[in-house]
Amino acid sequence: MFKTRFRWLIAVLAVFSLFAAACGDDSSDTASTGGGDEPSAPVDGPTIKIGAQDFGESKILGEIYKQALEAKGFTVELVEIGGFRDILLEAFASDEVNFSAEYAASMLEFLNENAGEATGDADETVELLQAQLDDLELTALDPAPAVDTNAFVITDETAADLGYEKLSDLPADGEGLTLGAPADCETNPFCIPGLDRVYGVDLTGGFTPLDAGLVADSLAADAVNIGVLFSTSAKIADEGWVLLEDDQNMLAADNITPVVSNAVAEAYGDDMVALVNQVSAALDTDTLTALNKRFDIDKEDADAIAADFVAGLNL
Repeated sequence: MFKTRFRWLIAVLAVFSLFAAACGDDSSDTASTGGGDEPSAPVDGPTIKIGAQDFGESKILGEIYKQALEAKGFTVELVEIGGFRDILLEAFASDEVNFSAEYAASMLEFLNENAGEATGDADETVELLQAQLDDLELTALDPAPAVDTNAFVITDETAADLGYEKLSDLPADGEGLTLGAPADCETNPFCIPGLDRVYGVDLTGGFTPLDAGLVADSLAADAVNIGVLFSTSAKIADEGWVLLEDDQNMLAADNITPVVSNAVAEAYGDDMVALVNQVSAALDTDTLTALNKRFDIDKEDADAIAADFVAGLNL
């Protein structure tokens, strides 16, 4: 009886020993990998306040930079602002925001009062932009490869009926044409003024100002026969619409370009700048178009779309 109990006790102790050793091995493996998913230690400094305008792409970009910065310990909040650049700049001036994903050529031409300085070269355009930002105590970081500029779009039916393939096909007087675009198209150098300056085409008579989100719907409903969309809009390919070729190079380098306040840039220094530049470098036009499709067509939330992109960065 004693020997039987003794043998049983030895067996139980052996099993327990193996179990404990296995647990010890798991603990050791976890420690050796550093946990993997543990968040970075908080970084001391001012809250980074990212201004997101009221259209899908801006919301997605705001979430991308927010989540990437948070992953490295920065304190970040997203601030929803209106869809016009003057409102954004007022928000910068009042410190309501101190970071925004901007568009290089468009912001340059807004600040220089449409002087026509923007070119098709992103680095050159950003250098000119920085000269304008200096007086505002703002800094432009590296431009992303992604370019999003105005796209003049017609339905395939309109293209077949009128034979239009490029902007130079449009009649000079704009007769019979109706243009749907955001309200700033009247002053944007890459919209109505650009068509007049470069192509000699006047579309002011048929212009209808629309919220950015309503342009595609108006085009689909034949309420207008030309719509100004973002060139990264997935609606263009999804609907089989025709993008009129900018055959005389009216459009310039509207690369995605983060703009930050000098105060934030100086507070965090090279670490923050390098991180933001790393994120921007991963954003090309095809990627941005695919992200927009998930928002505009698949109706996914901007934060979920951004989370997938940031996870792929392996920060």
